[in-house]
Amino acid sequence: MAAASRAQVLRLYRALLRESQRFGGYNYRTYAIRRIRDAFRENKNITDSEKIEELVNKAKANLEIIHRQVTIGQLYSTQKLVIESPGNT
Repeated sequence: MAAASRAQVLRLYRALLRESQRFGGYNYRTYAIRRIRDAFRENKNITDSEKIEELVNKAKANLEIIHRQVTIGQLYSTQKLVIESPGNT
C-alpha cells in the first residue's frame, strides 16, 4: 500500500478535530482535541512509510470511534457545565 500523502494526513487531522468538536461534554471535547493535537505533534517527524501508514490506519479507526461516541452522546443529553456558559468565554 502506498504511503499516505501530506494532504491525506492533514485531511484526517482536520476530520478528527472537526468530529471531536461535536462532543456534547466539555471534558470529552477538550480531552479528545488535546490528545489528537499531541499525537500528531509527537509523530510529525516520522519518515518511515510503513510507520506512517500504520499511524494513519490507527487514526482512521479512532475517527470511527469518535464518530460513534459522539452519536451515542447525542442520545443522552446533559446539562452544560458552568464553564460552557456564554458569559464565561
